[in-house]
Amino acid sequence: MLKIESMRFYKTIFVLLIMFTNSKLFSYEEGIALSGDLEIYYRDYGPKDGEPILLVQGIGGQLINWPEHIIDFLLENNFRPIVYDNRDTGLSSRIPSDSFYDEKRNNTIVRNYIRYYLRLPIKADYTLDDMAIDGISVLDKLNISEAHILGVSMGGMIAQIMVSSYPERTKTFTLISSTASTPSPFNGPTRKVRKLLMDRTKNPNSTIDERVTRSRKIFTEIGYQGIDLNTEEFYKNVSTSIERGGNDDTGFGRQLNAILGSQNRIDKVKSISAPTLIIHGLEDPLIKVKNAYRLNKLIKTSKMIIIDDMRHLIEPPVFDQFKEDLLEHLKTNK
Repeated sequence: MLKIESMRFYKTIFVLLIMFTNSKLFSYEEGIALSGDLEIYYRDYGPKDGEPILLVQGIGGQLINWPEHIIDFLLENNFRPIVYDNRDTGLSSRIPSDSFYDEKRNNTIVRNYIRYYLRLPIKADYTLDDMAIDGISVLDKLNISEAHILGVSMGGMIAQIMVSSYPERTKTFTLISSTASTPSPFNGPTRKVRKLLMDRTKNPNSTIDERVTRSRKIFTEIGYQGIDLNTEEFYKNVSTSIERGGNDDTGFGRQLNAILGSQNRIDKVKSISAPTLIIHGLEDPLIKVKNAYRLNKLIKTSKMIIIDDMRHLIEPPVFDQFKEDLLEHLKTNK
């Protein structure tokens, strides 16, 4: 059994939390689902009679990082958004690692990339399949037998395993900025983005200012062009995430190793039969658009939308271009 380091506040956060956001009143419940020995922290926006939709976050992302405009849109259309912290992020359990140490961790990740290209075994603390079970545990905790599944980036990879392994639990499937293959120089990050991501693994115990600056550089490269990130709001959002999740950022590296060390899931993706919507940015510098075309070919029940000025993120100008298509898609099985 894994020895789990519980995050602070776990012993006290078991009650209903009421929050105010941008002067708009809405309530949500937060709690913990057990996935084996792990604690997976979730937020359920309700309403209980709404159509449940499970949102699966990307690498390093926390449940608080889901854009408010997406949550609001789902609530306004009678859906029940459910979000959670993947293992190794936010308030979910951290995984103790003996596969690499801080001073060697960047070299280990680079070495794993090389081993991946050579098709050699990769040592990882867990796999994407394990992370898929974490998401299902949240649905089990909430007694939800069937839900819409939406995954973004690494969350899309995790969601592919959920949907293929638990077809009876899936109403519809939405894939945003994701891939069926492990990212490589041929289908993955540009050299500049890859360097920025590797920089994040070099010093996981950076100061808040250093991590905000690093995040700003990454978001500038993978986000919608023209959005000003030199703002107090951006600083506050990133620093809030850091304070909530703790200053230990080693989970990012373990999640990256999980991507590299997981088994090929092409056959699983081919087996997906749920109505599927694939959304991808033409200019995505993190996961190239060719991945969307391959997903569309692999999933026979899929429809694909390519957004010309979208990169990797889902800012309001991007979301406005596909939100009605998303709504129509989510109503497929209603």
